[in-house]
Amino acid sequence: MSVNYAGILWNRQKKRYDTVIAIGILSYLALFIGLHAWLHPNITTETLIIRATGTLAFLMLHIILSIGPLARLNPVFLPLLYNRRHLGVSLFIIASVHGLFNILQFHAGGNANPLVSVLTAGSRFPGPIYFPFQPLGLLALVIFFFMAATSHDFWLKNLTPRIWKSVHMLIYMAYALIVLHVVLGVIQLEKSPVLIGFMGLGMLLIIGLHLAAGWQAWRTDYKPITIDTTGWIRVGPLQEIRNNRAKIVQAGDETIAIFRYDGKLSAVSNVCRHQNGPLGEGKIIDGCITCPWHGYQYRPEDGCSPPPFPEKVETYELALSGSDVWVNPAPLPEGTYVEPIRY
Repeated sequence: MSVNYAGILWNRQKKRYDTVIAIGILSYLALFIGLHAWLHPNITTETLIIRATGTLAFLMLHIILSIGPLARLNPVFLPLLYNRRHLGVSLFIIASVHGLFNILQFHAGGNANPLVSVLTAGSRFPGPIYFPFQPLGLLALVIFFFMAATSHDFWLKNLTPRIWKSVHMLIYMAYALIVLHVVLGVIQLEKSPVLIGFMGLGMLLIIGLHLAAGWQAWRTDYKPITIDTTGWIRVGPLQEIRNNRAKIVQAGDETIAIFRYDGKLSAVSNVCRHQNGPLGEGKIIDGCITCPWHGYQYRPEDGCSPPPFPEKVETYELALSGSDVWVNPAPLPEGTYVEPIRY
């Protein structure tokens, strides 16, 4: 969390994360270029760079798309989610190098503007498999640019989390464009069934992870609930809620996180104000609910971030009947103090 905007708010974890990204990128490039130079001694430097950066960008895109569902399926992957935007910006830089060298090698020597040449090359094709693949890659690169340019919290705050999230969901459109770009490129230029097989495995991995994470979320969101005559929802036995953790219940279109801590119970909205992260999948750290996605914090009794931070979430009334916890699904205004239930 930060009160003022900074280019990059460095901390120990972010430095470690970016160091791992840099080592991974440099290692891949060195290995790929070394092997290709050895296996294909007559290959040009430009072609080496195009292939190395293209395959690396494609691999990074798969990693980025895998992090979200993996983090939902197992909290051990949450540290990868924490600074995923740094990985996304790195992907844009690598993809830009790939695109730049493609334009220099294949489109900069003619009379036409290089960008016009990219968009019009192969405009007359004899069949679907000969559809021009380069404009597809260029369009995906434009999407990566907008995502990288708006990845800062300044844009998240000013666009609002809902719009910002919608913009960044364009990564799935970019993925579809890149898959077509690579498949058509391999069919038209490389004709390698091995490469097509690897791409198929990558697609199956991404689709499988998202289906598994969606199934898990569906099981959580649509559990049968018990509602009493006054409209309160039964959360379940107190013993089902782990200390310093939460249980999430569905209340219509909203989800509520009921936290157990220090012999007390409090309920807040499950939606973090930063990026709509699932607060109920976080835990209590230093007396505050801590979002598992980016570490935003809220006091459990009033849903307010600790000073000087301004974020607030809705709170809810709780009741304890025997060992059963009940919650009133009517949200109170953001930042409303509710006396915690003591047990």
